Amino acid sequence: MRLRALLENDALGLRLLGGEDELDRSVRGVMTTDLRDPSRYLSGGELVLTGLAWRRDAADSEPFVRILAGAGVAGLAAGEAELGDIPGDLVEACAQHRLPLFAVNETVAFATITEYVVRQVSGERAGDLAAVVDRHRRLMTSGPAGGGPEVVLDLLTSDLDLRAWVLSPTGRQIAGAGTPLPGPLGAALAGHHLAATRTGRRGPHRAAVSGTTYSLFPIRNTGRGAVPAARDVRESVLSDWLLAVEADASDWPAARLDLLQGVTQLIAVERDRRDAARTVRRRLAQEVLELVQAGAAPAEIAARLRVAAPVLLPGLGVAPQWQVVVARVDWSAGGQAATAGEIASGPVAQALLEEILVDPAVSGPDSADRIAVAHTGEEAIALVPLPAPTAAVAAESGEGAPGDAARAGAEDAAAIDAEPGLHADALLASVREPLSAGLADDGRLTLGVSAAVHSAEGLRGALEEARHARRVAAARPGRVCAAGHHELASHVLLLPFVPDDVRRAFTARLLDPLRDYDRRHRAELIETLEAFLDCDGSWTRCAARLHLHVNTLRYRVGRIEQLTGRDLSRLEDKLDFFLALRMS
Repeated sequence: MRLRALLENDALGLRLLGGEDELDRSVRGVMTTDLRDPSRYLSGGELVLTGLAWRRDAADSEPFVRILAGAGVAGLAAGEAELGDIPGDLVEACAQHRLPLFAVNETVAFATITEYVVRQVSGERAGDLAAVVDRHRRLMTSGPAGGGPEVVLDLLTSDLDLRAWVLSPTGRQIAGAGTPLPGPLGAALAGHHLAATRTGRRGPHRAAVSGTTYSLFPIRNTGRGAVPAARDVRESVLSDWLLAVEADASDWPAARLDLLQGVTQLIAVERDRRDAARTVRRRLAQEVLELVQAGAAPAEIAARLRVAAPVLLPGLGVAPQWQVVVARVDWSAGGQAATAGEIASGPVAQALLEEILVDPAVSGPDSADRIAVAHTGEEAIALVPLPAPTAAVAAESGEGAPGDAARAGAEDAAAIDAEPGLHADALLASVREPLSAGLADDGRLTLGVSAAVHSAEGLRGALEEARHARRVAAARPGRVCAAGHHELASHVLLLPFVPDDVRRAFTARLLDPLRDYDRRHRAELIETLEAFLDCDGSWTRCAARLHLHVNTLRYRVGRIEQLTGRDLSRLEDKLDFFLALRMS
């Protein structure tokens, strides 16, 4: 807006005291101050409002005005409530520095002027931004992307003072302007959005996190893979992006809401372009999967893998290892318009698995370039390349010290965490909360991860291993579950398939007497039993872990045997207790 507009509004009650030739200056904001030096808070273009509390005598006016003029403010409005008429020394100082000066009638509150200026400036900025968004939309729909979503988010920040981020359904930041959104906050906002979407409410959705209010706008997929509006929301809820704006949009005018909807449509165009770029990787995964399932010769599969490796790992000099990840999303009817059987879960699982396999610490939409995911039926199957470690390459070529293999085989279970590649629990650690909100009460996500294989011959076994692991995960309670290949070689594989009534009866018979005793006497028998078994029955190691004297430990173990009628020196009884604790 121009300074001249202030005089055209009689409700503001402003009188011009000087600077008539400067009334075409642009006003980009407003600031109220009574500081003698407010320069640190000025960026240029402000209308400065002051009650003159900074003025002690006539000598104070010129330095104050000089500071304002040096900061490039648009004009000065001085209130008459404190001193009555505006002092002549201030009028002279403003004339000297060519700074327009207004007198504010004592009946007019500074808040009234501030509200008017902010409303006018925001409206003009919104109009300017809408024009920019419209031009950018035409650029992106007819040619190469003009900088991606970050360009529009930067405009929202600079022109409308709105901080905004584009988030994936798991809360991972796709794009943002300025300070990155912390991971836990992104996950919380995604969870709010998914939960609200599942209720059928239309966006934007309002979310308050840690005392800050955010407005969440859905970004619908509009490309070839888009789900028609009439279809079940469950087909898109776990794959759509969202725009999180740090503001409460509930009281926004329609024009600003329309502007933000235009921004989401613009970002949706970019989303479609990113999805199209995944076509090659998806096709590679589909071709390899079909060869593996058809029992093709290893040489033929290896040829396809050689084609896939440069696409997924450009510049890689060594043939990679491969892991297979299988995911499935299952829905119950849940009272929705479409029955569970009518929901196309394969594409949903495919888009979701592509997101889950992205490193949560990596932002940006291009961080999934190493991931190739196909879907067959209701399953999504990912082919994930891993650069082969130097030690593995040396072992395959016969190089290395003679004792290397023996030492490698002697690693205990703790080495699993250091093993390269994907681990089932780690994949879901940062996404469990938002995905559970999106799955609500009628959906489940189950996921299985294979071990790494070094050749085409091992790929079929890796696929079956991942499928078996997923079935183990499906037998567990919870909305989001995963299992890895390590669990297929232990008792853990069997426990999930024990019927619930058998599980409850078995654990109650062995553990309920100990729990009852602990409740009455605070004896910590359950804790003692767990530690004793973890220490393989070693009295000294167990006593040290529990910080007990060995005689105290012997007393507790004797009490456990007395209450249960079992003998902890017998392998069979130790095994029964071990399984009961695992199933409880």
